[in-house]
Order: sequence, then C-alpha cells, then structure tokens
Amino acid sequence: MNMYDIINKKKRKERLSREEIQYLVENFTDGKIPDYQMAAFLMAVCINGMDHEETAALTMSMAGSGDMLDLSAIDGIKVDKHSTGGVGDKTSLVLSPMVAALGIPVAKMSGRGLGHTGGTIDKLESFPGFSTSISTEQFIGNVNRIKLAIVGQTANLAPADKKIYALRDVTATVDNISLIASSIMSKKLAAGSDVIVLDVKTGSGAFMKSYEDSLSLAKEMVQIGTIAGKKTFAVITDMNQPLGYAVGNTLEVIEAINTLNGKGPEDLLEVSLALASLMLLGAGAAPDLSCAKQMLLKTIEDKRALNKFAEFIAAQGGDSSYVYNTDKFDRASLSYDITAESDGYVSDIRTDEVGMASLLLGGGRETKDSIIDLTVGIIIKKKLGDKVNTGDILARLYANDQNRLRQASERLRKAFTINAKQPKKQKHVYAIVTSDGVEELK
Repeated sequence: MNMYDIINKKKRKERLSREEIQYLVENFTDGKIPDYQMAAFLMAVCINGMDHEETAALTMSMAGSGDMLDLSAIDGIKVDKHSTGGVGDKTSLVLSPMVAALGIPVAKMSGRGLGHTGGTIDKLESFPGFSTSISTEQFIGNVNRIKLAIVGQTANLAPADKKIYALRDVTATVDNISLIASSIMSKKLAAGSDVIVLDVKTGSGAFMKSYEDSLSLAKEMVQIGTIAGKKTFAVITDMNQPLGYAVGNTLEVIEAINTLNGKGPEDLLEVSLALASLMLLGAGAAPDLSCAKQMLLKTIEDKRALNKFAEFIAAQGGDSSYVYNTDKFDRASLSYDITAESDGYVSDIRTDEVGMASLLLGGGRETKDSIIDLTVGIIIKKKLGDKVNTGDILARLYANDQNRLRQASERLRKAFTINAKQPKKQKHVYAIVTSDGVEELK
C-alpha cells in the first residue's frame, strides 16, 4: 500500500477501502506522507467526491488519531450539541442548563472562536474566575454531580484533522461536503458523547450559504454519526440575520441569561428549544418533540434552568452572582448608533458583515493568538421585516477604541438594506434531519 496508488485510485473515481484511508491518515499525521501528496489526494476528493462509507472511515480515522475521551464513568446517556457557526450564536449557553436541569448529562467539549466572535469558552470567561481548564476527573465529577460541564478541547483531540485542515485551508480544498463533515464529526466522536445534535446554519452569515448545501452537509454528518453508532440528529437553522439581538461575548452571555429568565428573543428561544428537544429525544427522556419542548419550557418558568446555569458557573470557579445580576458584568466605554437613512422595512441584513464589524471592534480573533475584548460588540435594534422610519436606530456598537469604532460602524452601516416593500417572514428552523430522513418545517 502506498500513497501514489491511493491518489491514483481516487483520481479514477474508484472507492477507497477503510484500510487505505486509515493508512493515509496515520502516515500523514506521523509525517511520513508529504504535504504535496496529501494535497493531491484532497483535490482528487474535491473533484470526484467520497461516498458515505469512505467519509465515515475518514472521520473515524481522524477521530482515532489522538485522544478519545472516555465518558463511561458518567452515569446515564451523555448528550452534546455542535453548531457549524454563526453570528450571535449563543444557543449552548441556553440549552445546556435546560437539558441538565432535567437530569440529562451534558458533557461538552468546546473550542475557542477564530473569527467574528469568541467561542462558547470565550463567552463563559466573561464570568470572573470561570475556568474550562479542569481535569478529566473534575469534568466527569461535575457532570455526575450537577449534570453539566464544559471544557476546552485538548491539544491532542483529532490531531489528524488539525493537520489536514491546515493544508485544506491553503490548497482551495475546504468546500467539499465529505471533508467538511469528517472534520466536524471527527472531533464530536472523539469527545465521547452518546447523542450528538448538530445545528447546521444556512444563510448569509453561515459557512454554507444555501439551504441545499446545508441540507447535504446535515445528511452527511447524520449518516457518519449513525454509522459510528451514535444517535445523531441535525437541525437546519437560519443565519440570514444574527441569532437574537446581541453579537459579542459578554453581550451574548447577558442575552442568554435573559432567555433563561423568560425574557429572551423569540428566535434564540425557538432554535434552542429545537436543538434541546432532540437532545431529550435522543436520551430517551421524552416520548416526542412536543412533549420535550414543554418539559424544557417548564425549566425556564420555574427557574430550574437559570439556577442550573449558576450552579455550573460556580462549579468551574466562576462568580455565579453575575447570573442573578447582569449589571455586574464589565461594559465597553464607547457606543455609537447606526440609524436608518430612509423610511421602509429592513429587507436584508448582510450577517457576514455584522460579524466582520464585531471582529473590527475586537470581539473576535484574526489569528489564534489574538486577544479578545469580551466587552465589545453590537446590539441589533431592527431585524428582517421590521418597519423603520428615517433616524430610527438599526444597531448600536460598543467599543473601547475610537478608531476601531469608526471602522466597524462604516462596515456595519453597509450591512442593512431598507426597501419600501416588507419582505416575507423569515423562518428560524427549516428542517430536522435524522437517520430516517428529512422533515421540512412549515
């Protein structure tokens, strides 16, 4: 077996065996296969594709290239959720305490954000003292005790994926469904949960811009998870506008807390409930999605979810008093309003531009070594379909640097389009994908 033959086989559109895929992953990770040969293989995949079995084999090989988290010491069916990434996406902060409040263990491994805003871990560090650098023993102990813990990804989690992705990034081989799906799922399988729920974003602020591409990715990932023996579900959700109103780390934490208090945005709650309901269904804790939704809403009504969030923050060293008094969070020193220049309706929001404005404020990372300003961000005041008059505030920016504020405001102003005609109401959840098929929601 050698790399030349594997490249040639894929070039001729032939199917690779599991052993051949294992060979190329192992030897590339160990440095025995040079970049130029792996780049040739990746381009052949982009041109000729991989089938479900090949994609699953690639995923499992990458997942097994490093640490595989053993969660067997945690009682019950472990559930996890992953998002393909969006603007204002803080659903983990909302759904995790709701699910944990119902006694279902949420053992989550999260990364730091690279891009317009921080990841879940960055957001949680808005709480003074909070740490995700806890031992495996403490992680497992916390999940057994309070049903919720979130840790940072280990350096040796799916190292093959890190190395392959770095090469894909510079060889124009990122946008292939099999390669995208295997990259995401290799880390989820290595993280060890029994149930995986995937939030696949679609729209201007998502990695996959079209519904068709998002559906293809969702199907592929569900297929991989099913082949790997995991209960896997995907939800296709909207990213043609920011989720909720807050974009930025501390601002998003405050909005998540407001949601747990029953005072959050409708779209954030709807998406969180859709994802959390599937987590309950996968864990066998609810007979159907309607019942699961009612169970979850009850945790908000009786404050169990809010109290669980505070318990989780305290268990990982954070000051949980901030959960009950969000005025304690640090705030940015400067603010600036973007206002409407004409009457009409908000007909388009370039969500990717909103994300870039947040990055310019300092709310995200341009490189992995960038330091995030947790206090900066944007509050969207008008969303798609909203009626506006000249001078109405469309969005408010928060900053700590005048020059950054000027650059971000110029970028953000171009993100909004106002027309005389009111656009069609936007759906928040498009479809649910399971191993049984696709249910498109009305």
